[in-house]
Amino acid sequence: MKIGIDLGGSHIAIGVVDNNGRIIEKFEKRLKGVEKKKIKDTIVSYITENVQVLRKKHKITGVGIAIPGTVSGGTIVKSVNLGIKNFDIVEELKREIDLPIQIRNDAKCAAIAENTYGSLKNYNRSVFLTLGTGIGGAVIINNNLLDCGDLPGCEFGHMIIEKNGKQCNCGKKGCFEKYASMKALKTNLREVLGVGEEVSGKELFEVIRNNAFGDGAKIHQRTFWDRPKKF
Repeated sequence: MKIGIDLGGSHIAIGVVDNNGRIIEKFEKRLKGVEKKKIKDTIVSYITENVQVLRKKHKITGVGIAIPGTVSGGTIVKSVNLGIKNFDIVEELKREIDLPIQIRNDAKCAAIAENTYGSLKNYNRSVFLTLGTGIGGAVIINNNLLDCGDLPGCEFGHMIIEKNGKQCNCGKKGCFEKYASMKALKTNLREVLGVGEEVSGKELFEVIRNNAFGDGAKIHQRTFWDRPKKF
């Protein structure tokens, strides 16, 4: 069995997966406050601690980590949503974890999984999008992942869809993920509902599900995101 780890802009998720791709156990931690400010320390300590615990429960043969951004070898070259550049995460983790560790872009990991086990397994060619804190992407051609090398290929989230639009953390303006990501949706929901960052995404959607908005007419008069005027 192997441990799969998903690093997100707002969470760290860990799962134990068997040789048939079945998830045996999973859990996650939401990142906030000081944990985000000390993101490198948070990532290394949380992963190290939980891998050691899981090794006592399962026969683990390796660790795979999905990274939101560009990776090369064992290094996170750049992750906009984590605020990390040139961080050799594999080297840091191997000081405490005596197991093979591999990292890869998170959207590409998800695309490979779907192509092997999930909804894309009956298709030879596909374009795959991930919607989270940002927007990631991957392309499958003849059941093989399109390899862009060290270049940030298929970074659909950082395509500019609105000239001189909203400022993105990548340094550009008008990026796709500033308008259509889950983070953008939650930001606009918090504004509409008049609540702060301490209210989690899960709580926001519970409010929607339970129709606890107050005056529904007012909600319908506003949009949850600002649509770009043209592409």
